[in-house]
Amino acid sequence: MSWQAYIDSSLVGTGHITQGAIISAAGDSVWAASSGFTVTNDEMKNISTILAEGGKGPNVDKSFAEGFHVAGERYVAFNVEGRHIYGRKGKTGVVIVKTNQAIIIGQYGENIQAGNATQTVEALADYLVKAGY
Repeated sequence: MSWQAYIDSSLVGTGHITQGAIISAAGDSVWAASSGFTVTNDEMKNISTILAEGGKGPNVDKSFAEGFHVAGERYVAFNVEGRHIYGRKGKTGVVIVKTNQAIIIGQYGENIQAGNATQTVEALADYLVKAGY
């Protein structure tokens, strides 16, 4: 399956994610993304740095206090642990999960339950880890 197919079927296709992207774990390239969902180089690097701190560190603290950006939108972190970052912006949010080689980003809208969005992104991450990614 292509990386774009994971976005289209395993994320957005579930109805639990409105837009998504898969980027490299190093935060230096986009492997696939929803149309119009552009994660900038600075945003990718920042996400990778937050995840590298494993839940504790200055960038994690900053993500709680000042937020972080994904595709031009500012989110405030409410959970950063190990391999994931969960953020909110009003009634919308973002779920970010790191695998061995990739970072999966799933944005959800106000009519989507956060728990369903989280389960969708985490399940794809688990699948990719089992597949060696």
